[in-house]
Amino acid sequence: MNKGTLQDTTIYSKALDEEIQLLIYLPPNYSPLYKYSVLIASDGKDYFQLGRISRVADELYDNQEIENLIIVGVPYKSVKERRSMYHPDGEKQLAYSRFIAQELVPYIDENYPTYQIGMGRALIGDSLAGTISLLTALSYPNTFGKVIMHSPLINEDILEMVENHKEVHAFSLYQVVGNQETAVKTGDGLETDFLTPNRKLHNLLLNKGFSTFYDELEGDHTWKLWQPDIKRSLQNNFSL
Repeated sequence: MNKGTLQDTTIYSKALDEEIQLLIYLPPNYSPLYKYSVLIASDGKDYFQLGRISRVADELYDNQEIENLIIVGVPYKSVKERRSMYHPDGEKQLAYSRFIAQELVPYIDENYPTYQIGMGRALIGDSLAGTISLLTALSYPNTFGKVIMHSPLINEDILEMVENHKEVHAFSLYQVVGNQETAVKTGDGLETDFLTPNRKLHNLLLNKGFSTFYDELEGDHTWKLWQPDIKRSLQNNFSL
């Protein structure tokens, strides 16, 4: 099986006022002569290491099951900074979304042969990284055409944002959650019900007319739940 390559680089973010590491997966037989869709993963290192997303992508390429795709992972530096950037109430949340949409996207478009349209760009994340993926798409609906969420944290503020969102045809959503995620210990030490709010979000998306895929998986709030779903999430969003 041919393997893609993983580039490790950094770019400076004005929005966040710091250097940001990027892990960039280029598929097997990558060539500047072709055009590529882009998948941006918050919790980027986790998607590569725990989610094994590059290995799954290699396999799907080998079987000619997915389109040309560049995967850009954005790792977090610490649990505290992750919460600050990804949580709806995080002090850097708006700046992080701005970095993704207004700095990272132009950087990728400038350095790689991308489609440079909303439907050619997707966001993916697990837990709070899924939350920030949704929030970023809501804030920049014409920049991103797809959102993939593995057990996102959903609260009343997010439900209200979705309720008030007018551009329901701007992007599609892929959402999975574990059927045992009713008392998840979160970073603030509290036990949080992820399942019920995810169900609420799904029903709201359906009622508003979003294009959406939803599934409840057998398990809890861990990579044991999400890793086996990586293959389907790529097939569902990037199939040929």
